[in-house]
Amino acid sequence: MYTVTLSPKFQVVIPKKIRESFQLKPEQKMQVVQYDNRVEFIPEKDVSELQGFLKEINTAFAKNED
Repeated sequence: MYTVTLSPKFQVVIPKKIRESFQLKPEQKMQVVQYDNRVEFIPEKDVSELQGFLKEINTAFAKNED
């Protein structure tokens, strides 16, 4: 776990190991979510990065009779 400090302008620096782990880029957009008593940052992905991510999904399922 890492500790960061909130600047006078309410900014934080994401530690280098986390930036590298998530392959974050400067000016990359992030979703900010309040969850209970914490704040979560979720990196937005470019649509081109999502190509093929459903390739291995199992589409076999039982349908309900209408």
